[in-house]
Amino acid sequence: MLVIQHRGCLYRMGKNKVIAGVLIAVMILIPIILLILPPNYFDDGPTMCPSKRFLDFECPGCGMTRAVMHLIHFDLESALYYNSLSLIVTPVLGAWWCWQIWKTFSGLKKPSSSEEF
Repeated sequence: MLVIQHRGCLYRMGKNKVIAGVLIAVMILIPIILLILPPNYFDDGPTMCPSKRFLDFECPGCGMTRAVMHLIHFDLESALYYNSLSLIVTPVLGAWWCWQIWKTFSGLKKPSSSEEF
């Protein structure tokens, strides 16, 4: 159990809250890392799409990683080149990501008076 003192109050954080805190930190760091990386970081290298690799057929998701990476760096032309669906997927993914962070963060509310020391 982790004990934290904040503004004169002691809080006990169970194992689940510590895990939630780490999860929030990771969820916030991933977009920051993607913004730090250059937009063409994922452009080179073999494709990871199973349909393209084994069947030589591009699925609707092919190029989505590269397209989203270019879109978050505001390179619209390259994003449309790799996958035009990224214009729909990126805002939906961003909203889902924020919702997941909020949902996880809402589990870290101040404990009730019975949980304080």
